[in-house]
Amino acid sequence: MAKENKRYSEFRLRLPGGDGIDRARGVLLDETGTNGSRKFLVRAGSPARDHVMPSLGKHFKAPTKRREELRAQDLLVPSARWPGWLELTEDVVFGSPSFAAVVLVGAPRNGWEEWRTEDDRPLSDFMSGVWAGPNRTWLVRGSNVTGLDLVQRLWLPEGRVTLAASRLRQGVRQGVSKDDLRTLVQEDYESTATYSQRQQLVEDLHAFLSRMKPGDTVCTISGGRLYVGEVTGEAAQTESDDRRSNLRRPVEWQPTGFPYDDLPEELQQKLSVQHDVVDLSAVQAHVTGLGLTDRELAEEAGRSGRDPSTEIPALTARRELELPRPTEELAADLLVHDAAWLEEVRDLIWDERQLVLYGPPGTGKTHLALKLAEFLGGGPEQVKLVQFHPSYSYEDFFEGFRPQEDPETREVAFRLTAGPLRELADLASREGNRHIPHFLIIDEINRANLAKVFGELYFLLEYRNKSVRLTYSGDDFALPPNLFVIGTMNTADRSIALVDAAMRRRFAFVELSPRTEPTRGLLRRWLAREGRDSEPADLLDALNARIDDPDFRIGPSYLMKKGVYREGGLERTWRTKILPLLEEHHYGEGVDVEKRYGLAALREPSG
Repeated sequence: MAKENKRYSEFRLRLPGGDGIDRARGVLLDETGTNGSRKFLVRAGSPARDHVMPSLGKHFKAPTKRREELRAQDLLVPSARWPGWLELTEDVVFGSPSFAAVVLVGAPRNGWEEWRTEDDRPLSDFMSGVWAGPNRTWLVRGSNVTGLDLVQRLWLPEGRVTLAASRLRQGVRQGVSKDDLRTLVQEDYESTATYSQRQQLVEDLHAFLSRMKPGDTVCTISGGRLYVGEVTGEAAQTESDDRRSNLRRPVEWQPTGFPYDDLPEELQQKLSVQHDVVDLSAVQAHVTGLGLTDRELAEEAGRSGRDPSTEIPALTARRELELPRPTEELAADLLVHDAAWLEEVRDLIWDERQLVLYGPPGTGKTHLALKLAEFLGGGPEQVKLVQFHPSYSYEDFFEGFRPQEDPETREVAFRLTAGPLRELADLASREGNRHIPHFLIIDEINRANLAKVFGELYFLLEYRNKSVRLTYSGDDFALPPNLFVIGTMNTADRSIALVDAAMRRRFAFVELSPRTEPTRGLLRRWLAREGRDSEPADLLDALNARIDDPDFRIGPSYLMKKGVYREGGLERTWRTKILPLLEEHHYGEGVDVEKRYGLAALREPSG
């Protein structure tokens, strides 16, 4: 933890584009405002920008108004030393370091990070009892605290955020360790809270008292809107009459909230986590960019002297997820009859995010799924394939405890191990990857007990903007918006009619059948491309014409292998691959499969 260092009494602020001028100079005061924020004094002679960001007055009304007042009082005037800039004529006290920085810069600023010592250490490092490191973003719930909406009643009007700790003893201070909190909560809540409630309370209290610090962003939800503010001071414990707001921190709230339904999906996922205090740092860039246009973000980044070769996090987070449009070249490569068919499949994947290709054996379902996923995802690195089977389980698919040997002690212990879906979801949700499509191919998806394999993830397939608590790790998990699922289903193995309604609702279904395109003419197109005779396609058409059940018609992929076209290859493939399938289909019916479906029978001219 950073300790307060009395040697540093003055902090400096570099203004965007201000390389040729002095830095603003200021001092953190011991005096606090009515809500507990530490006040900040800016020295006379400090420069300020002569213009503000266009949307500043909408989201930062108080600093905008204060800036206008200073100009009207001739306390902020055009600078004689630095043409094109403004300058303070007297020392001015502001409500917090960030408030002061916003007034001087005319744009959103985190003063706890940007006011720095001469040797470039941020102001936040000199606050006692706070964690070191970059500022974070938090969700604190206040809209239903034992039946009251504290956001509208207390937080916004009084400029604070609170956490209920009705039975926690007095004297708990900022910076308390988690071990100490665990002991206090165990003693103070032993008879009034369950074990899991006490565990979660320790996490919430530790985040509020010890991890949260001045300069952090805080969010809350009320009335269908997300409100955003900045923590501007230290935590304090008070006696509140109703015991709903015993722990408090001062906050400068932006005056207008953002409609919840308009928020980015990734942000909605994190906001759906049902805890009183939630770390939102994974979606901090989304929060930072709320209410600001791309142009404003880019201009401010340019003025701040940011390296132009680095991406702006808020703009990177906004990069739209896209699936490329199938091309005529892709259709030709896949031997699909019409690119419009691929376009429709692409649209189904985009709209539903889960799709199943179903049909009889040999219709190229897995091949098409892989090739299409690689095209839409931009390469094989974004594609993972798993194959379901009757013994496949949730622990295999997502996560579970598996025996693993410790490489040093050689002892074997059960450890939580991620499955292919968890691994791909973690990869897809990394910063910088969120606009890149990732695909999970599930081969033979109908061969497993889907309700058992998916577990609580079934819910997430339909509600992508929500999160759920995981069975084993206890993490709050959501499926990334850029994760798509393509399943393949062999209808001869298990009829599609047996698929439950829950899966039908969550997946789009596309048939690949020898009776319809693109499968019907696939073999004929392949033979033409390879420069081969069309007889195998004629034989396959004649064979399927004799099979009444469409789920048992034979797909073209059996006859699209090089071995088929060596001497005797067609006859061998027919005898060892195709006829056994039909024997199983007609088992117990007394049908002479060779006489009905053999090559000789199919080659006989129809009389």
